[in-house]
Amino acid sequence: MYRELYENWLKEPALGAALKEELLKISGDEKEKEERFYTELSFGTAGLRGILGAGTNRMNVHVVRRATQGLAQYLKTCGGACGRGVAVAYDSRHMSAEFAKETALVLAQNGVRVYLFESLRPVPLLSFTLRRLNCIAGVVITASHNPPQYNGYKVYWEDGGQCGPVQADEILKEITGVPYFTALPMDEAEAKEKGLLTMLGAEADEAYYAATQTLLQHPSLLLKKGKEINLVYTPLHGSGRVPVLELLSRVGVTNVSVVKEQELPDGAFPTVKAPNPEDPEALRLAIELAQRVNADVVLATDPDADRLGAAVRPKGGSFKVLTGNQIGSLLLHYLLSSLAEKGELPANGLVVKSIVSTRMADAVCAHFNVHIEDVLTGFRFISEKIEEAASTGKWKFLFGFEESFGFLAGGFSRDKDAVCAAMLLSEACVYYREQNKTLYDVLMEMYTIYGYHKDAVKSYTLMGKEGVEKIQSAMKTLREAPLKELGALKVEYAEDFSKNERIQTATGAVTPIGMPHSDVLRYFLAGGAWVCVRPSGTEPKLKVYVGVNAAEEAATDALLSGLSAAADALVTGLLQ
Repeated sequence: MYRELYENWLKEPALGAALKEELLKISGDEKEKEERFYTELSFGTAGLRGILGAGTNRMNVHVVRRATQGLAQYLKTCGGACGRGVAVAYDSRHMSAEFAKETALVLAQNGVRVYLFESLRPVPLLSFTLRRLNCIAGVVITASHNPPQYNGYKVYWEDGGQCGPVQADEILKEITGVPYFTALPMDEAEAKEKGLLTMLGAEADEAYYAATQTLLQHPSLLLKKGKEINLVYTPLHGSGRVPVLELLSRVGVTNVSVVKEQELPDGAFPTVKAPNPEDPEALRLAIELAQRVNADVVLATDPDADRLGAAVRPKGGSFKVLTGNQIGSLLLHYLLSSLAEKGELPANGLVVKSIVSTRMADAVCAHFNVHIEDVLTGFRFISEKIEEAASTGKWKFLFGFEESFGFLAGGFSRDKDAVCAAMLLSEACVYYREQNKTLYDVLMEMYTIYGYHKDAVKSYTLMGKEGVEKIQSAMKTLREAPLKELGALKVEYAEDFSKNERIQTATGAVTPIGMPHSDVLRYFLAGGAWVCVRPSGTEPKLKVYVGVNAAEEAATDALLSGLSAAADALVTGLLQ
């Protein structure tokens, strides 16, 4: 089958010279042909994501056009959707601008009104804008923090969050029925003349900045003292540079040094292996600059500026890169304590986090008597809770986060917002500086208040079809042979989200979890420790999360080290 597809693509007149040359180069490589054509890029709630190149299992203009045609056909079944329109944005990756324009013009060809950003913009601005313009949907061309050979196609729905399973399934049905090379774009001039294509610029930015600034807790303090903190920032060659620097300047944080080598957009990401603020190595140049200029804190955003990384240091010490759980806990503590201090903490406050995020957040919320809910991994589940809270009025959403460096306050946007998070973490730095504390000092105080909660995550990357099969086999084995203990700790109960079941180890009693079905296993162990195993939804990875807590740091570190080693040995064996 893959050979036939390869030959058909090679013969296709509309293929384009560059993609045809790429296919000719692999004419003698059967494994590479199979890898490119044995399947299609899967379309799910995270849209499409894959390696750039020719083939059905690659990101290229024909795959993008086909996906867009499917989206357009689905929109035609939603009453009034074509008139409400679709907002389209893109980041700094290779082919992002080209794919965004193709997306806009294929939609226009189908009579769908399109709002296309005139230059690269971050994910949170797209989410905010589609809500402000009352669009039915949005598309962002990005592969987030993946290596440079990747790109992707993320679809958002009218609430501003990524499209849910219902929309994704319906869009996929339409895409499947579209033959490759049949979806065509409208001429750009014609689309503008017909009023189907509107370019977005400064006006959209201004609306976002104005809304985001309302989330400040101490705006007058920031305007007065913001210039006294010393920040280093890196956009990691992505879309964050303009909005982050502009917003910080507007609120009073003006002493910001930018990593010059990483300042300008560049889809090759030449200074890093991957533009991922989760990886301490990606912050290396920023920390070196911070040491030279004696900065207080380091901030980093990924290419689509939905993830924020940070490094802080104790007085007179060296910089320490924070985990996503630590950043999320710091921001949560700052927001809740500030609202409580001002007497503005609502009685129905709501915090939402993913099931693989730190349980320190639970302790913080308990301290402030704020309701907290866990959801499946994927920020759209947090956005669903925000929408539910807004529509019912039962809860007032305050903050949401994932351990994978995604944070959101306020709910103006409905996806991770590193621009807003950078503003709030900078404000926290100013606020605590007035108390002669660094952010590191505050984190240490939090451990004494809430207990030592520490977490770790490890990803196991396996490439290609064989890798996917090994991951599936590992999950199958774990389900067929339930864990009774891990390391020195007994498993008290296990959760299998694929079956919506919580199973007590001692009794075998089964109760429902009450969440959507997902390929996830989570184990709760003696002493409050936990382990979660899940395949990544967007990459050929198996991810393992470990969390522990204890009253003393040394005991916590020993627990984390032992449990992490046991989990690693288990998973490594399963993936052999």
